[in-house]
Amino acid sequence: MTAAPKQITGFHEGELAVQARAGLREAASRLEGMLAPVSLTGGRAAILALQSFAVLVARDEQHRLWASPLVAQPGFLAGHGQLLLVKTKPAPADALHNLAPDQSGGVLAIDLERRRRVRVNGWITDVAENGLTLDVHEAFGNCPSYIQPRQITRGPARPVSLERSALTARGELTDEARRIITTVDTFFLGTEHPTRGADASHKGGSPGFVQVEGADVIWPDYAGNNMFNSMGNLAVDPTAALLFIDFGSGDVLQLTGRATLEWASNDATGNDFATGRSVRFHAAAGALWPSAITQQTA
Repeated sequence: MTAAPKQITGFHEGELAVQARAGLREAASRLEGMLAPVSLTGGRAAILALQSFAVLVARDEQHRLWASPLVAQPGFLAGHGQLLLVKTKPAPADALHNLAPDQSGGVLAIDLERRRRVRVNGWITDVAENGLTLDVHEAFGNCPSYIQPRQITRGPARPVSLERSALTARGELTDEARRIITTVDTFFLGTEHPTRGADASHKGGSPGFVQVEGADVIWPDYAGNNMFNSMGNLAVDPTAALLFIDFGSGDVLQLTGRATLEWASNDATGNDFATGRSVRFHAAAGALWPSAITQQTA
């Protein structure tokens, strides 16, 4: 059994480095208290209990990082002090359906209809037939920026035979994958720090804010809370996972690979919101699941 890492508070070296390069270290320091260990009681537990959708980030049996959708009736996320009980698992054919315990895990509980989200990161201590237990190290909310309001529900079962490869024989993303990526207004990013563990985050913007070049997926890093949790993880460990959901067709696209930070001048052509930051992700493997999620526009 792998021992859970010690709980360490405050920003890690990758977050500090990105904050410094962005010139936002002082602004970020005001939020450092959000990373202190917390108990999932009171209001935070109540918010989790209302959710019907979340994203799980962890590693599969081949040690590849994935981001997987979790859709269930409200109450499937239950906070109990330092524990988060997740009373469902990814679909049977999902790469994380058979995930092993004794590894880091990140859960993003997001209410797309009400535009609020809570990130819960920690250590997966137990995996059962119908769920898992997370020993919580961090739990904090994010602002509603870039969240597009909608409702989602579980789609039909996803048999193994319906999985489609997201990559061509040449290693490029398929036309179907490219279509999903370049038309969405929402996707989810999974990252991991060697000692702090996995994290799941939401990325949003106008349709077309994510672009594709061969097997590369590129998006601008918009101005946010200045904590740089995801980009800080990538500055230390480039391992990454992407989850795209076509809320019109219900198709789900999962990618695993590596990502790097790219910096440009703030007035660079095409640099939305002039942050001077973007991320380039290179897909190593992926799967596309037709009609896995259904949604009703809020």
